[in-house]
Amino acid sequence: MSSVPEGSGIGGAGRAPTLVARWIAPGADVGALLLLALGFLALYAGTYAELARTNWASEELNYGPLILAVSLWLFYREREALSQLAPRPSLRTGYGLLAFGLLLYAVGVTQSIMLFEVGSQIAVIAAVLLIHKGWPAIRLLWVPLLLMVFLVPLPDLVVALVTGPLKIGVSAVATHLLHVAGYPVARSGVVMTVGQYQLLVADACAGLSSILTLEAVGIVYMKLVGHVSVLRNTILALLLVPVAFVANVVRVIILVLVTYYLGDAAGQGFVHSLAGLVLIGVATVLMIAIDSLLGLCLRGTRR
Repeated sequence: MSSVPEGSGIGGAGRAPTLVARWIAPGADVGALLLLALGFLALYAGTYAELARTNWASEELNYGPLILAVSLWLFYREREALSQLAPRPSLRTGYGLLAFGLLLYAVGVTQSIMLFEVGSQIAVIAAVLLIHKGWPAIRLLWVPLLLMVFLVPLPDLVVALVTGPLKIGVSAVATHLLHVAGYPVARSGVVMTVGQYQLLVADACAGLSSILTLEAVGIVYMKLVGHVSVLRNTILALLLVPVAFVANVVRVIILVLVTYYLGDAAGQGFVHSLAGLVLIGVATVLMIAIDSLLGLCLRGTRR
């Protein structure tokens, strides 16, 4: 009787483990991971559907899907390292955090508070990590967990309090620079007049959303470059706020100049969307330049 190679049965059953191995770390419990995934989807599929229908559909908060995708990629990127961690469960903290997260979720769903509903997932994921792997898992995955904070919708009052002064500051600096350059520009609040055109500096152009987006970009950048200096990373993270302000000023100036030379239709059309890419580009260049400068100034710093 000839032997049959393991996994070469009817229907190509041997292909399934190979396919699973591509997406799941070796040694992982596929059944447990599947149950966790189904449980998470049962809780938060409706939450993300609501985000896609409301918050993420607006120009101010349309960065949400990108941050979610990057967070998931970072979780996936560390799957093998997570699987290789020796289990050191922190059961008391883990179950306590899980209870808190589920309570937060229940309050958010029943009272229609998206701040609680979306924020609860961070506590739930962290609790699962603590229960199964302990604090080493939190230290390994702190970056994607932190990124998920940027998915949490802020209260309208907080957004209004921060966005108003930001828009006034950006429009004031942009108006001053254009005036120095010789353009016929004036400002009243957040309304800029250039030539025969009036432009309203909107929340998406100079508000809190752009700062949050750039902070998220900075966190991913720091994760990828892997600096060991806590001081360097902290200073860079703090400096991203003025970097975002400068990038917003550049964006507004570009939109004003396009409107002045090409008309209002051009300023509100494709160029308006392109200016958002310019915002990210300018901020990234400034971030890398500042990081390089910090590297020269803080050569002696350690973790």
